[in-house]
Amino acid sequence: MRTSAKIVYHGSRLILAAVFIYAGVVKAQDITAFAGEIANYKLFPYAWNYLIAAILPYLEMLCGVLLLLNRRIQPAALILILLNSVFIIALVSAMVRGLDIDCGCFKPDASNPSSLSEALWRDIGFLVLLATTWKLRDLGRPRKGE
Repeated sequence: MRTSAKIVYHGSRLILAAVFIYAGVVKAQDITAFAGEIANYKLFPYAWNYLIAAILPYLEMLCGVLLLLNRRIQPAALILILLNSVFIIALVSAMVRGLDIDCGCFKPDASNPSSLSEALWRDIGFLVLLATTWKLRDLGRPRKGE
């Protein structure tokens, strides 16, 4: 059981690391476009969209790098769980209000935008991987004497 749980832990951790590093890098390349994607949700005052767009990509990259390096897993996973929960709430809010927008999850102004329902299911999947990583995080630490 321990070996299969370790495989699941490291697999989840590495998938999440790749996803959040990638997402952060592509958003950081065009902060203005990303701020526009955030503004499309109509949730925040105008200036906040730019503040969020300036911080979020680097926070995603930092958490992704921590997951990649198998360091500070608990804080990185907690931040990503909170972020994904906010993303899910924003997606559901946009769906309920009937907004026809791109989620802005990976590439601002993408030529093939994700539907909000696709993004919602993807974020729920990320929450499952994050919960798995959180639960199994102690398996990634070496035992004393190893």
